[in-house]
Amino acid sequence: MCQVWGDKSMRISDQFLKTAIKAAKTAGALQRRHVGHVKRIEFKGEINLVTEVDKACEAAILNILSKEFPSHDVLTEESGAFQRGSEYRWVIDPLDGTTNFAHAYPFFCVSIGLEYRGKVIVGVVYNPNLDELFCAVKGGGASLNGRRIRVSRVKALKRALLSTGFAYNVQTVTDNNLDHFRDFLMTSQAVRRDGVAAIDLCYVACGRFDGFWEIDLWPWDVAAGSLIIEEAGGRVTMFDGSSLRLDGKRIVASNGLIHRNMLRVLYGDR
Repeated sequence: MCQVWGDKSMRISDQFLKTAIKAAKTAGALQRRHVGHVKRIEFKGEINLVTEVDKACEAAILNILSKEFPSHDVLTEESGAFQRGSEYRWVIDPLDGTTNFAHAYPFFCVSIGLEYRGKVIVGVVYNPNLDELFCAVKGGGASLNGRRIRVSRVKALKRALLSTGFAYNVQTVTDNNLDHFRDFLMTSQAVRRDGVAAIDLCYVACGRFDGFWEIDLWPWDVAAGSLIIEEAGGRVTMFDGSSLRLDGKRIVASNGLIHRNMLRVLYGDR
């Protein structure tokens, strides 16, 4: 069970958090059960995969959420939007890292965020491979398996371990992140790329990474992880330094201490 701090956050979100955790762990159990045994792979694009497990995880999550909160709006990667006129919206990636999963590469997760009036107030990311549950409540801090987490204290970009990813259209567009990848290889300690944005964001939150950037992410990729970083003391913005928008396509996250220097690399002097 995740631990959150602060009376206000507990009052407004205890039921939301418990339900999100239940849904994430249910989907994670499905992933563990089926990894290495994928029976059907479909393509949503040239290299963008979806498996029967993505769909099974989504169905399991939606079943749990609809029983508890039948009037809430929902946005999911596979089924799109369910709009019911609610001030609450669940933003769900039932299996982030589908390509990894399809290849039995053990780096994938479940990501569930809850917005209220357009602001994310609950975030849960569950990595079933390591049984790691990251979660956060707005104003209540962030935790990993019940222990509070904080971002790193690395101040120099040259000493920072960064992470990034590449969009599914990387082979067909010119704005494909390869230039930023090169620039950060030259200005940081090292860069990692494992193909799961939600976990990358959580790793910034707990100090395993010092920063992250990516192009062409979707709301379900960043909703939960962005709140977890902020509640762990980090910073998340767009490339130009403006406030994060879930429908924005150019996100940069950090421990806060290297953020300005990351923005300089990405978008000139800030």
